[in-house]
Amino acid sequence: MTLKERYENVIAILQDKYGYMDTELNYDNPFQLLIATVLSAQCTDKRVNAVTPELFRAFPTPQRMGEEPVEEIFEYIKSVSYE
Repeated sequence: MTLKERYENVIAILQDKYGYMDTELNYDNPFQLLIATVLSAQCTDKRVNAVTPELFRAFPTPQRMGEEPVEEIFEYIKSVSYE
């Protein structure tokens, strides 16, 4: 079984069990959904949706984000907090 086939199998199982799930997070691809989901654990989806457009313009891919120092990325997400 290829990785893609395994992925499709897992998705099919989850859809059978839970149906289609939606989110209030704004995203265009799996990378953006992952980042938005991690950030949403720290605050509201509304706040995440306010900061992620600029974040994703600056860092459109995981590779691009990985090239930057953490301090640079933090500048885009520092307002994502319950503090």
